[in-house]
Amino acid sequence: MSNKIKNNNFLSIATRPDVVSRAIRIALIVGFILAAINHGDRILLQEMRYFDWIKVVLTFGVPYCVSTVSSVLAIKKEVLRT
Repeated sequence: MSNKIKNNNFLSIATRPDVVSRAIRIALIVGFILAAINHGDRILLQEMRYFDWIKVVLTFGVPYCVSTVSSVLAIKKEVLRT
């Protein structure tokens, strides 16, 4: 039981390969859709500026963070049940 508690901190769960892999897949799918919706016209017209590209990167970063946090919380909840 002490091993479960010791390895139950946020960072150790968030950096697990399965959590990172899932978060990357979700970020790519959701980020691409959101970037296309929010910036697609400017990308196609080649009117993107520096700050627009920063927004696109954040568009991919937000679903990555949301997926990671939700995975960590679900794993922690499951560990507490056992």
